[in-house]
Amino acid sequence: MYTFVSFERLTGREPLVFLPAPFSNEPPTGKAHLKQCEQMTLTRRQKRMCRREPGLAETLRESVRLSLLECRYQFRNERWNCSLDGRGSLLKRGFKETAFLLAVSSAALSHALAKACSSGRMERCTCDDSPGIQHREAWQWGVCGDNLKYSTKFLKKFLGQKRVSKDLRAQIDSHNINVGIRAVKSGLKTTCKCHGVSGSCAVRTCWKQLSPFHDTGRLLKFRYDTAVRVLSVTNTATGETELAGPRRHGQSHRSTDLVFLEDSPSFCRPSRYSPGTAGRSCAKDTSCQSLCCGRGYNTAMHLTTLSCHCQVRWCCHVECQTCVREEEVYTCKNT
Repeated sequence: MYTFVSFERLTGREPLVFLPAPFSNEPPTGKAHLKQCEQMTLTRRQKRMCRREPGLAETLRESVRLSLLECRYQFRNERWNCSLDGRGSLLKRGFKETAFLLAVSSAALSHALAKACSSGRMERCTCDDSPGIQHREAWQWGVCGDNLKYSTKFLKKFLGQKRVSKDLRAQIDSHNINVGIRAVKSGLKTTCKCHGVSGSCAVRTCWKQLSPFHDTGRLLKFRYDTAVRVLSVTNTATGETELAGPRRHGQSHRSTDLVFLEDSPSFCRPSRYSPGTAGRSCAKDTSCQSLCCGRGYNTAMHLTTLSCHCQVRWCCHVECQTCVREEEVYTCKNT
């Protein structure tokens, strides 16, 4: 099993305490980062790594923020909406939601580490310096690229990923963690700008750049929607235990597929896994039927204020009136 700060610490009783404050461009000085490392639920080895790298604690906190906000956004219209309530119990099971949580967490940490390197918040890494780019001798690296190569290597060391375990659950967790890392890698692009006489592009300034994390979240949500249920089988040729699922195009599952062991609960009613959907806001024509689990929904009228009838005054001033609009709001019934 792997220890993730984002899931072990966020229990529902202390989310506001743990969510990070806005980033400073300067890494923590003195012993400030040591205190941050101790406040996180990490293994003994991970705490040692955290103490050795002053910028790591803030990077871990940023990855928490990224994974939590993106998870909530992607599941905002689902019965399970990435609630902190019940997350501990959820992570002990082999549901699709567990797979997504592991993947989005590893993706967020990989993304945050790469960004921290390129912004100078980590002492042991700098800009990306990958040599595998064509015509590199004609290019100049004028912008600090996101160092995904270092972040991937560091992340696997931080999580303690070594040889494949024979334990089925450990194999599944490891697979889903790697799906998250691959999702970030798939969004790494080389961005260039041309320089030269009359735009001849004789010299180009290039750098590696990660896609916005929202793009990664959207990809992982697609992986969740198409996740593959697997079971443990023994390879007759090697005698090793492997994961197997329904065969598609000659193979049971791909390295980019999220995999799970068991069917998820409905998440309609309060349980050890979620608070249920009672009281959740929904859209009358699109999500109320599914989100409210057939219990129906309440309708209420709310007054909202907004700017209206705006006009530009010379030279650069905009004047607006305040309008009040009545809106219908729909929430799922308790019974």
